[in-house]
Amino acid sequence: MNVTADRLTAPRRIRQLTKSPVLLVTPPSIFLLDERVFLALGILKVAAVLEQAGGHVENLDLSGVAEYLDALSAHLAATQATVVAITATTPQLPAVTKIVERIRADRPDMRVICGGPHPTLVWAACKLERKSGRVGRAHRALGKLEAMFDTMVAGDGEIAIFEALKPDAPKVIDADELGSGMFMTNADYELMPMPARHLADVESYRYTIDGHKACNLIAQLGCPMGCNFCAGRHSKMLRKIRTRSTPSIIAEIEHLYRTYGYTGFMLLDDELNVNKQIVELMNAIADLQQRLGVEFGLRGFIKSELFTEEQAVAMRRAGFRWLLCGFEAADDRVLVNIQKNATLEDNTRVMEIAAKHDLKVKALMSVGHAGETAGSIQAVADWLLQVKPADFDCTVITPYPGSPYYDEAVAHPDVPDAWTFTAKKTGDRLHAFDVDYTQVADYYKGDPDGGYHSYVFTDALSGEEIVRMRDEVEKTVRGKLGISFNHAAPAKRFEHSMGQGALPDFILRTTR
Repeated sequence: MNVTADRLTAPRRIRQLTKSPVLLVTPPSIFLLDERVFLALGILKVAAVLEQAGGHVENLDLSGVAEYLDALSAHLAATQATVVAITATTPQLPAVTKIVERIRADRPDMRVICGGPHPTLVWAACKLERKSGRVGRAHRALGKLEAMFDTMVAGDGEIAIFEALKPDAPKVIDADELGSGMFMTNADYELMPMPARHLADVESYRYTIDGHKACNLIAQLGCPMGCNFCAGRHSKMLRKIRTRSTPSIIAEIEHLYRTYGYTGFMLLDDELNVNKQIVELMNAIADLQQRLGVEFGLRGFIKSELFTEEQAVAMRRAGFRWLLCGFEAADDRVLVNIQKNATLEDNTRVMEIAAKHDLKVKALMSVGHAGETAGSIQAVADWLLQVKPADFDCTVITPYPGSPYYDEAVAHPDVPDAWTFTAKKTGDRLHAFDVDYTQVADYYKGDPDGGYHSYVFTDALSGEEIVRMRDEVEKTVRGKLGISFNHAAPAKRFEHSMGQGALPDFILRTTR
């Protein structure tokens, strides 16, 4: 048998590790305006691999469940599972902390595994600290995680889950190294089963693209860019691109159309046009629509300095009507400090190409970067008013573990609990107060009703001034361009009553 295929499909492996179900938990994301928009595909990929290996999987999806701890307790009382695996992004960690506390109280016999972006990023930050000969706040963050979980998976979880399920698994399983045997290769990615969407109630996830019933999918993994604000720049899993073939991606799109009736697709790849085969893929998507006799609507992210006329033509033909681009700043010095590898001229050119080919652009902007000044934030407003995107957002930066802003910062010489990042090329600085991510889940995408809090400040601007100027950008640009605020549609929350017996089907799904 092919070595790669054997690593993923050995049918007896799961039975050797556990005879009881494996409970997978997706925590709520209470910082989002609406949690039932995009499925968490990473944990559903792990579920698919476990199923493929013969395992019994229970998927507890707590996204948007108002009384999520009660829903958790109801299932813990009924399940025969003795192992629970939880996925966690950094903003989800406060909810995850409460989930683990409830598991320890209700089912102290359970082993608790954590995977996903947050443990991966913290572990990457710790490795960088060790390499630099210092032990600092990343190790303190790791210590809190080690106290919470029996085992953590850093990096790809699809193969590492089998190591994590072993009774004698270590505290940290490092799947974030190319030579670990658990780091997914292109060949692994090609052979992976599709996410186990049948274990989620896909109909409760509501998303449309220009009237098309839509869902999310991922065509490639990783982003090679070096943006200083971006978590994952020191994680190989999140930095190294892993691709699968165009036929593999087309097969998943056709499956989603035939199985669930989707004609809209949000491709959540970090940057679609990092893929050198993007035009080939777009042409194949266009050909699929012709074969099926349907019309698709698509959205996705692009990298500005890589965007070309040829890509625009192919994307429009494939069904793209919207592009999202992380322009971030409108001041060339700030762009250098971010390490965007794009200039303001590059960003303006994207808007011109998109307009030429009837593609709408959502401009993703951020403030609070190294060297940020009142002038550089005003430049964001001025540039948006000049290029007139169809939509935009403007966020305040929060340095997360795994980002250079966090990992390369040193203790501020004068301000307690503050850390300072210095841009290599300009010497401009960004200061950030330390945050306990097990307790704090501020709106990393922002609360339009004044809920922003800035944990960053610069030599020119306080955190309060950054927030005030961000709010002014939002108000001014939306007002002059006639773009509605993102909270126009009310968030959806799902109630759970302990008095109603079994969990609603949209919360719990299990293999049979």
